[in-house]
Amino acid sequence: MIAIVAIAIAAGAASALMFASIISGALISLVLFYLAPLPLVVAAIGWGPLSAAVGGIAATIGLGALFGLPYCIAYAITVALPAWWLGHLAMLGRSIGDASAGNGAAHTAPTMEWYPTGRLLLWMVGFATLTTAAAMLTLGGDSATIVATMKRGLLRIFGQRGTSPAADIDRWVDALVLIAPCAAAIVTLLTLTLNLWLAATITATSGRLQRPWPDIRSTAMPPMTLVGLCVVLAFCFVGGLLAMFAQIAAAALLMAYALTGFAVLHTLTLSLRSRPLWLGCTYAVVIIFAWPALALIVLGLADAVFGLRERYLRTRPPPVPTT
Repeated sequence: MIAIVAIAIAAGAASALMFASIISGALISLVLFYLAPLPLVVAAIGWGPLSAAVGGIAATIGLGALFGLPYCIAYAITVALPAWWLGHLAMLGRSIGDASAGNGAAHTAPTMEWYPTGRLLLWMVGFATLTTAAAMLTLGGDSATIVATMKRGLLRIFGQRGTSPAADIDRWVDALVLIAPCAAAIVTLLTLTLNLWLAATITATSGRLQRPWPDIRSTAMPPMTLVGLCVVLAFCFVGGLLAMFAQIAAAALLMAYALTGFAVLHTLTLSLRSRPLWLGCTYAVVIIFAWPALALIVLGLADAVFGLRERYLRTRPPPVPTT
């Protein structure tokens, strides 16, 4: 127990320092800020959710004492809570086998069913929506105030950096204000996904991962997510604060379908001789240009509707020999 508490305090201290480094304004601090949940997720996966909870509470109290209540609340919502809950869910499993069988049947070893990766992804969508919406509410209580606050801040930044005509600056600022909430939700979702993957990799490398590595290629969103996406997209056109929050949720959900699109692509290319080349080029194009992720969103949605992976695996051709 003492060792778990010590590890929890160390993870909380590391996470708090990474979160607080954003105050320095250095470029590297932005990377540390987005990786702030990592120590707590490692503690949750490797030593149990209680370890992450203790570390998160200690870090929250410490930040509150040093920097005040706003930092305390921001850390608790954006770092401590997602890290603890996602680490808990990643290690959540149940026995689906029967250790003994009646009527003289042979004994069968119980097998474990682990929490589905698609549901984990849906939880990350929820956290991305929650944290982004909370950040928007710190700028104002209605959509007009939030937009005006973001616009003033961006105008100050652009005014200090260049000599572009005022009309050009206004157009750029209007475009950025329009996409900023959705972009923030997407970045939050991707960083949560990265933190969970890194934490699982670290614990697996150290031998602390007490579960088999999940089959990432089988990641699929729950079926009712499509219905939720349609509802959220409908609310995007009602106007006001509700429309802004709906746009944030829609952006996070569509990005989640883009990630499942990658899983579909990994499955549909199983029999290709040049599979590493195709996958590597796809990742490079999406990372460099970003907009090709739209094709992966379509692929993820098509799989959710038509079951592309299931159909492919039923009629999968034999693998192509590599030599």
